[in-house]
Amino acid sequence: MPQQPDPLARPLDHLAELAGAAGRGEAPALALREGTLNHNQLRQRVALLAGWLAGQVPEKGGRVASWAAKGELTCLLPLAAARAGLVHVPVNPLLKRAQVAHILADSGARLLIGTGSRLASLEPGDLPAGCAALGEAEALAAAQAAERELGPSQADPSELAAILYTSGSTGRPKGVMLSHANMWLGAVSVAHYLGLAGDDVTLAVLPLSFDYGQNQLLSTWYAGGAVVPLDFLFPKDVAKACARHGVTTLAAVPPLWVQLTEIDWPDEARAPLRRLTNSGGALTVDLVKALRGMFPQARLFPMYGLTEAFRSTYLDPVFVDCHATSMGKAIPFAEILVINDAGELAADDEEGELVHCGPLVAQGYWQDPERTAERFRPAPAASIYGGVAVWSGDRVRRSAEGLLYFAGRRDAMIKSAGNRISPLEIEEAALGTGLVMEAVALGVPHARLGQAVHLVVRGDGAGREELPKRLQRDLPNFMQPQHIHWRDALPLNPNGKIDRTALQAELNKDFAE
Repeated sequence: MPQQPDPLARPLDHLAELAGAAGRGEAPALALREGTLNHNQLRQRVALLAGWLAGQVPEKGGRVASWAAKGELTCLLPLAAARAGLVHVPVNPLLKRAQVAHILADSGARLLIGTGSRLASLEPGDLPAGCAALGEAEALAAAQAAERELGPSQADPSELAAILYTSGSTGRPKGVMLSHANMWLGAVSVAHYLGLAGDDVTLAVLPLSFDYGQNQLLSTWYAGGAVVPLDFLFPKDVAKACARHGVTTLAAVPPLWVQLTEIDWPDEARAPLRRLTNSGGALTVDLVKALRGMFPQARLFPMYGLTEAFRSTYLDPVFVDCHATSMGKAIPFAEILVINDAGELAADDEEGELVHCGPLVAQGYWQDPERTAERFRPAPAASIYGGVAVWSGDRVRRSAEGLLYFAGRRDAMIKSAGNRISPLEIEEAALGTGLVMEAVALGVPHARLGQAVHLVVRGDGAGREELPKRLQRDLPNFMQPQHIHWRDALPLNPNGKIDRTALQAELNKDFAE
């Protein structure tokens, strides 16, 4: 079992009450297309939605899934579901029906609320038995009409509040179980080290189905600030929104930062920015220089995290210019240890595995004790917190100054445009078409994406034109291979298995940028 949550933790839905208690109830909280909600209105909408949800899914701990673009529903559900005693399952709006059907079935969702067009794409059997589906506008209208408000919950902070599905290198997406304490303390931690305040405006451009994206809401509301959710088509849309709303906080992943540095930013968009935050991949030295040059007044926060432990480290902006490649140090409430291959604390500059301990550690993978046991293991003896730790699989080293540096990963995860992609999921989709006999998906270094997806397949070539079409139908856009390589044979290692290392080296050489 995970260690006991920090005594500072509270039920997650209490975030809706903080600004009002601090006298900021009339201050902006959520800027929507239809208008802006202040914190008092936010609290009331959360209370109404929670009351309606409790009537729709009366059993405590029932799972409520959302599959929609950013809007009032997706922003309120994390708090409303928690207040109703339910578990929120946010689904990436970019996923397609096959992935969504897996998440619904795996989580045992009792209710799915989504965009009408997305719900219409589901086929018979995609909804698990006992799961109802409802359009987001219909759900919001029903909540308002029901006029049943639920007050702040008395939930135990250790209770489950959300299941966030994340890709793994060895199979279908797995659900990471997050407690009220995990999410509450994550909000407190980020608000603290970013220095968020009641007059801050956060532009939420990242998907709310990601822990990094969802924390944009929670940390800003903890500080009493306002959130502007944005689904954008072009980088210039981000700059326009920054100018329109006086945005002070902008979070992105490296590929988006590259695009944002390639457009013109009017002074009214740049001037209000106080801080830029990055996760989902490392910033290059050149990108750091570009961001510092374009936004000299904004503090730059490079960060590292993993869904299983929310966030692990951040680099203090004062070190960005002189230690641009560092992961920084542990965030508040996180204990980060570097464990060498002998199972001991690594010496300065010795490579080891990053192990995350403390109250931000999640509760494991939903209904998957085998994979939970692989990643969630007893904390090293040197840990102050003890209990269960996340053994990340990431190889790092710690300098004599205490700064961490990334060295590599043990698994075959592909990280492209800020998305964690399972190679096996792509390979299974390719094999499932019946057009190829073997398939290997690999990530190849790419200047804009971090890694580009390449698919190497063995087949007679008859499906050259059909395979991309089938993959386009079955996989979300961010999983689509940029290149498909057809081979008559794939290299084998001495054990007779496909030699992924040889293929990786070959592609890295051929597509070096």
